[in-house]
Amino acid sequence: MTVEIKKGKANGQIMAPASKSMAHRSLICGALSKQSTIKGLDFSEDIKATIGCLKTLGANVKIEGNSVTIGGLLDSKKKVDEPLLCGESGSTLRFLLPLCLLRGEPIVLKGTKRLFERSLSVYEDIAKAQGIKFLQKDNAVMVCGVLKSGLYEVKGDISSQFISGLLFALSTLKNDSIIKIEGKFESASYVGLTLKALGDFGVRVTRLDAKSFKVHGSQSYFSQNITVEGDYSNAAFFDALNVFGGNVLVKGLDPQSIQGDRVYKDYFKAIENKNSVIDLTDCPDLGPILFALAAAKGGAVFSGTERLRIKESDRVSAMADELSKFSIPVKAGKNTVEIGKATLKKPTVLLDGHNDHRIVMALSVLCTITGGKIMGAEAVAKSLPQFFSLLSSLGIEVNEI
Repeated sequence: MTVEIKKGKANGQIMAPASKSMAHRSLICGALSKQSTIKGLDFSEDIKATIGCLKTLGANVKIEGNSVTIGGLLDSKKKVDEPLLCGESGSTLRFLLPLCLLRGEPIVLKGTKRLFERSLSVYEDIAKAQGIKFLQKDNAVMVCGVLKSGLYEVKGDISSQFISGLLFALSTLKNDSIIKIEGKFESASYVGLTLKALGDFGVRVTRLDAKSFKVHGSQSYFSQNITVEGDYSNAAFFDALNVFGGNVLVKGLDPQSIQGDRVYKDYFKAIENKNSVIDLTDCPDLGPILFALAAAKGGAVFSGTERLRIKESDRVSAMADELSKFSIPVKAGKNTVEIGKATLKKPTVLLDGHNDHRIVMALSVLCTITGGKIMGAEAVAKSLPQFFSLLSSLGIEVNEI
């Protein structure tokens, strides 16, 4: 799908989309309970993938409106005789793979080739150490074995999703386990979200120090009625319209939220004030919109950008390519990005969404200044299917062409 976005200033108010990060976690915790209800969901492609995989694993699932009643996974005797379809969702794959190792039967998790280009090395190493079968192909992985309690030493600079996946699974085992983070603990705030979700469902994890956790064994997940909080990651795209002269109110964000991406407001100010280097180590998902903002506001320098290259696209290269179409130079190092100072110009060629929802949304925001056309715009369905309708509700003309 190609969309044309006309130049314009946004005005109005919207409710913040539901947090995709918390939705994944609440659904998994709900599935591990007897029966829970998760409300306020946005059924993005990633969330539908997690729901579908939990159902395939044996959870009871009932969808009504924007709510899901889910539970019974641990009591299920269902034989898993079909693949878990993860789509492009790294959270789905990495959160659920350890739960597959509670079953002792061969289970296949499938997804796109791009998804399986992202590392599963942490789980592969665990499987090798515990004698668990782990066979990975271009777009799938087969695992078979039973996860054991014990000491887990996990590298902290690959993905926090591995740590979260282990927290879900180890909490269901009989004995205690310890997770120790080796090296730099990146995206630690996302583990904080997992600990919050576990706590909401009555599961106890003791933080021994900044980089180690005790996961208590023989625990049960309480049945709960949870409403998913608003998402700072996606709210950032709409709040950015205010920096470009709009008047947009994003409602429904918890000011006490522990989401790491809530720092976007501070980073917006830093870009406008030409402050020092902006560190994306703990909030890589903000990269595309911050790059776009810097392009329109005289440039900026970012550090902690290395992990942006292993997302749905290589977000450093993708944004560099697309910003060049706005006549904005980008200089990328191994772990840094410098957005150059130049005058933003209307693109004379099609912009490319690179099959990445956050690239499409960032480019869309920039196009409200210059106008422009974006191909591959359907990628927004991965996290926010209603993105363009929300943009239109704020007075920005969006046309499918």
